[in-house]
Amino acid sequence: MKKLLFLIFTLIPLLGFTQNFEYQVLFEGIGDNREYFSGKALPQTILGSRGAFEVGIEIENHRIRGGLSHLLEFGSDMDYHKPRMTLYYNYSDEQKDFLFGAFPRRGRIDFPLVMMTDTLLYYRPNIEGMFGEVRWDWGHQNGFVDWVSRQTDIKRENFTAGFSGEIFYENLFLQNYLLMFHDAGPGIDIPGDHIKDYLGYALQAGIRTSENSHLNGLIKAGVLGSSFRERSVTGGFVNAASLFAEAQGRYKNFGVKSVLHSGDGHRFKDGDRFYRQKNYWRTDAIWYFINHEKVKGRFNLSFHLIDWNDLDQSQQLSIIYVFGK
Repeated sequence: MKKLLFLIFTLIPLLGFTQNFEYQVLFEGIGDNREYFSGKALPQTILGSRGAFEVGIEIENHRIRGGLSHLLEFGSDMDYHKPRMTLYYNYSDEQKDFLFGAFPRRGRIDFPLVMMTDTLLYYRPNIEGMFGEVRWDWGHQNGFVDWVSRQTDIKRENFTAGFSGEIFYENLFLQNYLLMFHDAGPGIDIPGDHIKDYLGYALQAGIRTSENSHLNGLIKAGVLGSSFRERSVTGGFVNAASLFAEAQGRYKNFGVKSVLHSGDGHRFKDGDRFYRQKNYWRTDAIWYFINHEKVKGRFNLSFHLIDWNDLDQSQQLSIIYVFGK
C-alpha cells in the first residue's frame, strides 16, 4: 500500500506537465462545547484540528484527485483517529457534476441537522460512493450514495442514500430533502438483532431577501416526516410528522438563525437527537469573525429549548482555511 501511494504521488506531478495539475490544502480548527443538562442529547466537548490535502490532474472537465484527511482530536493520541484516504473521479461543467470515489462531504452534502448532525463533518468528512447534481436557471437537484460500512463477520453493513434540491422564482423558493439509512447486521447473526431502516423527508417553501439587500436572510416553513422500522419488532414502519420552520438573517459580520420543530418526535440514524422530542426550538447567535476569501472564521452561541421546558446551550467555533490551484 505504501509503495502504491508513493507511485501515485510521484506520477501525478509528472503528468501535470502535459495536463492541468491541481492541488488543494485544507486546515480546519474545531471547537465544539455542548452544555446539555436535559439528558436529551449527549453533552461533550470536541476540540481538534483537521488537515487535508488533494492533488490531481484535470483535462476537459474531467478530474482525478487523491489525498489524505486526518483529524487530530486534542487530548488523544495522534493515531486515535485513522487517516481517511481521498480518491475520486469528478466530471464538472456549468450544468452538472458527477463524482465517484471517496470525496469531501463539505460543500456538497447539506442536509438539516435533524437528518444529518454536524459531527459527521468531524468524524466522517468523506462520502464514499457517488454524487451527482444537475443545475438549471430555476433550480438544482442532487443525489448521493454513501457506503458507510462493508459487511464482515462482525461488522454491520450500512449505507446512506439521499436527494436534495431547490426550485425558485425570483425571491420565492421550494426546497426538498429525502434521506434513507439501511442498517443491516453482520455476517454472523447476533441473537435478538434485526435489520433497521430509517427514512425521512422535508419539504419547505419560503422567501429570501434580494441579492443587493444589505440584510441577507430567509424565512421558510413546511413539513418534516420520518419512518423507522426494526424488522420483526415494530410490525411495520413507525411514522412521524411535524411542522418544520426556519428563519435566518445576516448583517455584515453578525447573524442569527432559528429553527423550530413541533409535532411528532423523529428518529434518524445520524440526526440530532434533540429532534426525537415532540417540540424543539434552536436559536443561534453567529459572529463571522474572519471573512477572508480563503479563510472563514465563525462562532456560534446556541440555545436549545426542548418541549418548552428544558433549556440547554452550546458554543461552536470553526476556522476553515483552504488554498489551492
